[in-house]
Amino acid sequence: MTVASYPTGKIVQVLGAVVDIEFPQDQLPKIYDELRLKQPAIDLEQALAFEVEQHMGNNWVRCIALGATDGLQRGAEVINRGRPISVPVGPQTLGRVFNVLGQPVDNAAPITDAPLWQIHREAPILEDQTIQAEMLETGIKVIDLISAFCKRWKDRCLWRGRGWKNCDHSRVDQQYCAQTQW
Repeated sequence: MTVASYPTGKIVQVLGAVVDIEFPQDQLPKIYDELRLKQPAIDLEQALAFEVEQHMGNNWVRCIALGATDGLQRGAEVINRGRPISVPVGPQTLGRVFNVLGQPVDNAAPITDAPLWQIHREAPILEDQTIQAEMLETGIKVIDLISAFCKRWKDRCLWRGRGWKNCDHSRVDQQYCAQTQW
């Protein structure tokens, strides 16, 4: 699609990172759609991005700006991409650093052949998930013995509730970095 064929709206209110945008009645974007600020001198992929979070009524949508809103003005045109934000996934992305829009920020070659997944999608069905506990080995005997970790435990913090002092944290961190040559 060319830029001219995307539905466009106008910014009506800016409150920090929250931006309200008005669209024509028949072109209202869906929740989680990606919007981009229309700027003639900037490529659409590099323009400020927004994500639709709420339909406000009166053809307004409330969005979150995914970048700095300094200098953003009422009346500026915004383009509806007609799709949610998608990011690359797969083995090509391992070890890479991306921003929230899935663009590499590590100054390495761009990823062109990886499949794109929407950031808002259904959770995998239970049959596709691994339920067997797998231990995460840190390589530090004290940590592995006293505070064993399971892979994929999102709520577990390395030092939380262990009674360790800051000097102990630093000492273990130094050992870990020395052993892994990090």
